[in-house]
Amino acid sequence: MTISGKSACAGNCEAPFRLPLNRKDSLFHDEDALFQELERIFDICYGCRRCLNLCNAFPTLVELVDESATMELDSVAKQDYWKIVDNCYLCDLCYATKCPYIPPHEQSVDFPRLMLWAKAFNFSERGASFRDRLLASPGRIGRLATIPLVAQIINAAGNSRSLRSMLHLHPDAPLPACHRDTLRKRRNNLVSSASAAKSVDTGVVLFSTCFGNCNEPDPGDDLCAILEHNAIPVALPEKEHCCGMPRLELGDLDAVEKAGKENIPLLAEWVDKGWSIVAPLPACVLMFKQWLPLLFPDDPLVQKVRGAVFDPFEYLVQRHEEGRLKTDFKHSLGVVSYHLPCHLRVRNTGMNTRDILSLIPGTHVEVIASCSGRGGSYAIKREHYEVSMELARPVVDRVRQVIPDHYGSDCPMAGRQIENGLANGSRAEHPLTLLRRAYGI
Repeated sequence: MTISGKSACAGNCEAPFRLPLNRKDSLFHDEDALFQELERIFDICYGCRRCLNLCNAFPTLVELVDESATMELDSVAKQDYWKIVDNCYLCDLCYATKCPYIPPHEQSVDFPRLMLWAKAFNFSERGASFRDRLLASPGRIGRLATIPLVAQIINAAGNSRSLRSMLHLHPDAPLPACHRDTLRKRRNNLVSSASAAKSVDTGVVLFSTCFGNCNEPDPGDDLCAILEHNAIPVALPEKEHCCGMPRLELGDLDAVEKAGKENIPLLAEWVDKGWSIVAPLPACVLMFKQWLPLLFPDDPLVQKVRGAVFDPFEYLVQRHEEGRLKTDFKHSLGVVSYHLPCHLRVRNTGMNTRDILSLIPGTHVEVIASCSGRGGSYAIKREHYEVSMELARPVVDRVRQVIPDHYGSDCPMAGRQIENGLANGSRAEHPLTLLRRAYGI
């Protein structure tokens, strides 16, 4: 499972690439091979330190080495390596924005890929706690929440300090609320199978996912209204399942594969009809664009879906460039503090959200491109909460300095993290909500 990259010229002149994570390779389940690769890459990262400010994985590495007997990696206990792995939430920023050693460099460092291998090995050998399994199952919780009174019970339980203590959740961390009035209920008239869609009437099939359906249904609802206002047909797939990102972060690759087998064929049918796939949650887009292709590089359906998935504002920018996006805005937004999520930054597709919101007269968008520290379920765990809020501090401080009329992020979870850091009673607003308001629809 080690990466044997070819040498590159100084500055890494060749195009970067990633090797797939081959679960069928015998070394994938070899603990010695894993720890050998962990030690190799940790040693490079300790000497480099360019990623020290990205997350807590790298400071944890430096602290372990600096506090060891010899102040060298070889005196760090191998079991302490898991502390580093546990602090990585697979945002991919180190690979995408900082690392000078990514393949085809002769050092061949792909830190997120290595962390995924370690998480998968750890899960297969030791499993996961009840808390971590629960947090990685938003789809199941969402389905339960559609039962009358269950949503209220779940939300009340999430606010119970005693239950939070039992589950090792931080008492101050904002937990996602469950809504009975889900996106799929609100837009039930849009639910359709690809076979029922007219081939000449192509548009957008909205992959709402579990979080966007139950926990944060408003952005998806706003997107539907925006697309309809622009005369772009929109549909919801007849069935959909969690994209698999929460299970990926857990290292449960069997569950990731199962989710992919449930989603990919259905979405591929829409692609065959000529429809684009848009997912309001950046993590879902990254799952389809990057992680599933890395895990299943030889699956033609995965590659087909990969080429047809877009972030909402990425799609809207394309429509604007084609002259198909209305700019009949009725309301200005003033100053908007916009947080660019890590899961969008790593895709390197530009400032699409800023560009669309900037079309609105009387609107100035202040971009904040720093990590919110949310990291999926990372920020709500008792052992990580304080670190997550420290990671979010530059974003929170910038919003305080700007004093905007509105603030928010493409990632609803990041928006709630910023909201929690401000602690002034204000509410984060999703950019899709702001765009809908500007249209006056």
